[in-house]
Amino acid sequence: MTEPPYLHVAAAIRRRIATGALRPGDRVPSTRQVVRDFGVAMATASRALAVLRDEGLVVTRPGSGTVVRAPTPPSRRRLPDQELDTERIVATAMAVADDEGLDAVSMRRLAAELGVGPMSLYRHVAGRDALELLLVRAVFRAHPLPEPGPPGWRAKLELVCRLQWRVFRAHPWLAELISMTRPVLIPEAMAHTEWTLQALAGLALTEAERVREALTLPALVRGLAASLAAETRAERETGQDNDEWWATLDGEVRTLLGSGRFPHLAAVQDGMPGDMDGLLEHAVARHLDGLEMRLLRATSAGGSTSR
Repeated sequence: MTEPPYLHVAAAIRRRIATGALRPGDRVPSTRQVVRDFGVAMATASRALAVLRDEGLVVTRPGSGTVVRAPTPPSRRRLPDQELDTERIVATAMAVADDEGLDAVSMRRLAAELGVGPMSLYRHVAGRDALELLLVRAVFRAHPLPEPGPPGWRAKLELVCRLQWRVFRAHPWLAELISMTRPVLIPEAMAHTEWTLQALAGLALTEAERVREALTLPALVRGLAASLAAETRAERETGQDNDEWWATLDGEVRTLLGSGRFPHLAAVQDGMPGDMDGLLEHAVARHLDGLEMRLLRATSAGGSTSR
């Protein structure tokens, strides 16, 4: 009986993993590359990669695509209770959240990771809400803003936006713990707002405008980060990275864009979907361009601005 094409492709990639040609952490061929290399249909390529994921040989990691999975580490030794502390708990929770998402973090899971009884954790952390607060504080504490920062208000605002974006990039789950309307009073996060207000101090803006700027910029970054977090979650749940997901829609996309109903979309289809890092840079630049024009008008009307 002839072997189905998808199994043939899966076997070929499996052999590369077994021989060490593809090592743990290496990216395996993407769906599009499989189509080119093996001359198969897109659906066949996707099914082949799904077989390898089901076997536990590969895993889809946001930002990295589908990579060879590292061997399962040996069971952890039981950690003596006297070696357990809040910092160790938070670090373990962050590692789980970064790798598997915030939903994977539970007291039972952390106890298993640390090799302690679940009740031991409650001597250091009051519960899930308290743990989330500690996670946010730890992230912002690890990413302080420089003092005094670069010269000029624009360079300072660009810096704080890029730093926050890197933080969300490193910890996609963070966006869901940050609220713009009901913020939790977290000193380390409040320091970012204070730093931003300081960068805006002395500009020809009203107090209300300065406050709105200090809220709008992080809201812009967080909004894009929330989209990034949704993509991360989708990749984890479906096992398909963004390229693979779009590949499954290739026929439908071509039909719609070839219908003549969407000429402008059809003209830019090669640039879609957009690069999230580039989208962040575009959004921040255009926003600050608008702020700069606002300051120029205020200056020409007799106000003052600091460069």
